[in-house]
Amino acid sequence: MERCPWCEGFDLYRQYHDEEWGVPLYDDKALFELLILEGAQAGLSWATILKKRDRYRQIFDGFQPHLIAHYDEAKVAALLADPGIVRNRAKVAATIQNARGFLELTANGRTFSDFLWQFVGGKPIQNDWRSLAEVPGKTPQSDAMSKELKGAGFKFVGSTICYAFMQAAGMVNDHLTTCFRHDEVKTRPR
Repeated sequence: MERCPWCEGFDLYRQYHDEEWGVPLYDDKALFELLILEGAQAGLSWATILKKRDRYRQIFDGFQPHLIAHYDEAKVAALLADPGIVRNRAKVAATIQNARGFLELTANGRTFSDFLWQFVGGKPIQNDWRSLAEVPGKTPQSDAMSKELKGAGFKFVGSTICYAFMQAAGMVNDHLTTCFRHDEVKTRPR
């Protein structure tokens, strides 16, 4: 069974590729979690974040924005002391700021999912890459998403991070055409 070559290396990485990566995601809280984790990954490997994901879920209250938005300095200190996450003050502060941005974006009844999916016209972009060399690091859609998120006060949402997020959330199908998941994801109903 052929996979995208980036996921080879250890079982958890292959499992993530085989079951999650590229599957269209529409749940607000799950999208928020993924966006936060993609930002935490900046300058690191996704493998590092994937290994720490369960601890992130525990220590960040299940990624519930309404709780994270109210974290105080004592909570920030506890987060920065926890070796189970990336202990970077700017990334922790960004998580809190992004939770506040999430609440502002959804205050008028619009879902976070609708806000994010607008950048791909509400449905996944189906790419047909044959090699990793063809896959872009960012696109006009990720540029637009980054600009809007930054305008809403979000941090660690540059275009490259947004594109990685779009790939992971299934907004673009960037499984290589040789990968067994390409067609599975392509034909997945909403």
